[in-house]
Amino acid sequence: MAPLRLLQVGLGPHGRNWARQVVPQIEEVELVAYVDKDPYALDALREESKVAPALCFESLKEAIAATQPEAVLNTTALAAHVPLTTAALDAGLHVLVEKPFAPSVALAEQLVEAARVRGVVLMVSQNYRYFPAPRAIATMVHESALGRLFEISIDFRRYSTAGPNGRGRHHLEEQPLLVDMSIHHFDLLRLILSREPHRIFCEAWNPEWTSFSGPSVAVASIVFEGGVVVSYRGSWISAAPVTPWAGEWRMEFENGEVTWTSAADSDSTQDNVVVRPRGGEPRTVALTPMQRTGGFGTLTEFAAAIRAGREPETSGRHNLGTMALMEAAVESASRREPVTIRRTGEITGVINAI
Repeated sequence: MAPLRLLQVGLGPHGRNWARQVVPQIEEVELVAYVDKDPYALDALREESKVAPALCFESLKEAIAATQPEAVLNTTALAAHVPLTTAALDAGLHVLVEKPFAPSVALAEQLVEAARVRGVVLMVSQNYRYFPAPRAIATMVHESALGRLFEISIDFRRYSTAGPNGRGRHHLEEQPLLVDMSIHHFDLLRLILSREPHRIFCEAWNPEWTSFSGPSVAVASIVFEGGVVVSYRGSWISAAPVTPWAGEWRMEFENGEVTWTSAADSDSTQDNVVVRPRGGEPRTVALTPMQRTGGFGTLTEFAAAIRAGREPETSGRHNLGTMALMEAAVESASRREPVTIRRTGEITGVINAI
């Protein structure tokens, strides 16, 4: 089968990493055009990746007309997600977009409806799902290997000083932690539990000495359907040892506990799961390797879903539940009171494994 003709829009540092490190490794896709309204971003792409000038465009509309892609990879900043995804959907193209795929649940629902009406795939790149540890944990919870789960603790710690003068793009964001980072952990919770969150109480703040514009630290208590309670702590400014990107997890079951980590700088060999039965000795679980992890996994799933005519695992529809949890966390932190999370008609867990 011929590879999927893919156009990429958004070539800032993160987008260029996709163009340089991820897309060329996936033989199921063929990159036919690169788009960014900033000519300097296109210059940087050509210099770093030796891309032919004929493949570079400053206009999405012109690029679509000139190259006839089947799908769009949207790696722009959040503010451009909705308008550019809408333009691609209106052109009848499938879209894989970075998380969060919209600034609000209401706008996300509009994109989901637009994709449904046009009969195209809208998928969100929730790349932390595509690692061995969370897959193994999801199976363990589903099979009740240690009995009923009742409590989860998650810690995420980094000291972020990336960028000129210690300030990267996310330092300037209104919600650099809850929206830009915690959404990964919220999505993993929905994968693992195959349940939806019911209520959240979140505090988020920013010490005056940091280089962040918005809250860089947050703590939250999240209650899921079935009574599982999650204690979440996240920080961009921690002096403690850094965690892997997926965080450090401790899960309490009626017959034991599980601790695990994942997504250590995209190195799946560092995924680690330790099971300690109640009254027993801890043992490290042998994890099933995944051929493609992280962004490699999301792009593979995107192409496979399109060719098979099925809904991808992290479709826009599926991701509405993750968006709802993220939005409720921000609302709770703003109001400084518990928030009940509204249902969005989403679905949970794993739809199709790659």
